[in-house]
Amino acid sequence: MTQTKFLFSAALLISVSMPEALLHAQAHQKLNIEQATVFLSGAELTSTANISLSKGENEILFTNVAGDVNSQSLTVNATNGVVIESATFQNNYLEAEIFSPEAKMIKDSILWLGATKDQVNNKIKVLNQQLAIITANQKVSGENTGLSVAELSKMLDLVNSKMEGYLNQRTEEEARLKKLDERIARLNKQLDEEQKKDYQPGGQLLVKFYAKESTSSAITIDYIVPHAGWTPTYDIFADEVNKPVKLYYKANIYQNSGVKWNNVRLTLSTGNPNEGVQAPAMNRWYLAFYEPVYKNVYRNNNMPQAPAAAYSKTRSAGDVMEGAAGIMKDEQSSINEYVSVDNSGVNTSFDIDLPYTIPSDGQQHLVAIKKYELPATYHYFAVPKLDKDAFLQAEITNWEDLNLLPGQTNIFYEGTYVGQGNIDMRNVRDTMTISLGRDKKIVVKRVRDTKLRSVKTIGNNVRETFAYTISVRNTRKENINLVIEDQQPVSNDKDIVIEDKETGSAEYNETTGLMKWTISLNANETKTLPFGYTIKYPKGKTIANMR
Repeated sequence: MTQTKFLFSAALLISVSMPEALLHAQAHQKLNIEQATVFLSGAELTSTANISLSKGENEILFTNVAGDVNSQSLTVNATNGVVIESATFQNNYLEAEIFSPEAKMIKDSILWLGATKDQVNNKIKVLNQQLAIITANQKVSGENTGLSVAELSKMLDLVNSKMEGYLNQRTEEEARLKKLDERIARLNKQLDEEQKKDYQPGGQLLVKFYAKESTSSAITIDYIVPHAGWTPTYDIFADEVNKPVKLYYKANIYQNSGVKWNNVRLTLSTGNPNEGVQAPAMNRWYLAFYEPVYKNVYRNNNMPQAPAAAYSKTRSAGDVMEGAAGIMKDEQSSINEYVSVDNSGVNTSFDIDLPYTIPSDGQQHLVAIKKYELPATYHYFAVPKLDKDAFLQAEITNWEDLNLLPGQTNIFYEGTYVGQGNIDMRNVRDTMTISLGRDKKIVVKRVRDTKLRSVKTIGNNVRETFAYTISVRNTRKENINLVIEDQQPVSNDKDIVIEDKETGSAEYNETTGLMKWTISLNANETKTLPFGYTIKYPKGKTIANMR
């Protein structure tokens, strides 16, 4: 079986001159989307179809094609020696196609409620007619003196009972009509919001083939769409401080290509085709003197005013998040069997064998990638000057082989969700530190010792002494390791001098003023860490941020 491949670049169309009799009527064929390679921004879709061709030229209009396609990325493969003469993308702007699934559902609801409203209005009209007839009969009966008192009373009772029933029915229908109007008004507002979204309608691909003889051909079509992408996210579970950390690598995939990805094979790539492939080149760097330009903005009173600053707003993608845990642990226990990682090239790709369905709704859909069990060392960390709580942290080594990207983390400790954090690979060195949240069982206090505080004036200088005590209590049932940070002030003014620095057992950095204690605490043990300093400065001066 021979195969031909046609690569479309720019607007390249190949035309083959054929007799008019050999040009066959246009046929329609639905493409089956089988593979989606999702980049951080954009995606490459692979679609297939089996077609039957007559001898000569054949035009096939392929449907189930994404909209707003990058035409330069299009490739078409055909087997059995079939020649691809030309291919043209075209968006489908039929009214039925330009609504997103959500907008279409809302519009259908509005139409159904509108039909129900018409039925209610018709019923109210009938009740009004019945009430009008009864009112007219009451008038006739009242003027008919030929009736006896008993007969007249009986007729009036009948008329009144009927009128009361009709009036009650009309009141109910009017209340129902009011609720319908309110519901339709809310749906119209929701429809307006939905139509403001950047919904991308699907498209079509018109391909002209040439076959030497009547034959069948397997067609493969690849192209790149811009309205898609993925962002990494992580679930981190720490069950106990003496066990490994479990990290679940996941992806939030979104797409608004105009077609549904139904049971497709997914490949997630860390590449981004929108960044371009051309390496930068530097031009010559010429130096010149700065020439200031003076501009004044005047108002009506001719007073110069500073020009208004220009501001820009940015939007973040992916507003809609799924549940914090997303896919539960037991659902991910065997996910590694279905995902293979290829990091042999410039970018890393994750091939996921499990089929996934991603609708064209622009929303984020959670996909499991990998599960890791990472040996970790645990310690607590506290900065009591800034926060009274201690934070449990896990330190992980050999993280370089995990192919992690910067992303949001959902933290679970001892089976409980404790909050969100972030993994920022740009600031990670040999050890990756993951914060597992606050632990109220570690009680940290920072107290200023007023008894040791003193203010003395010696000559032209003031010497002010500060003393602090940090106390730490471990109320947990097991021993812990704790890192505590505080600071000594640092002066960059020769008239402000820091003296009598008391740092105790802390590691002290003279340049930054940072003090760091690394201590061990047994269960129910309390330790105190004193420190202090003296600030000397000229009399009559005030230091703004001395405490």
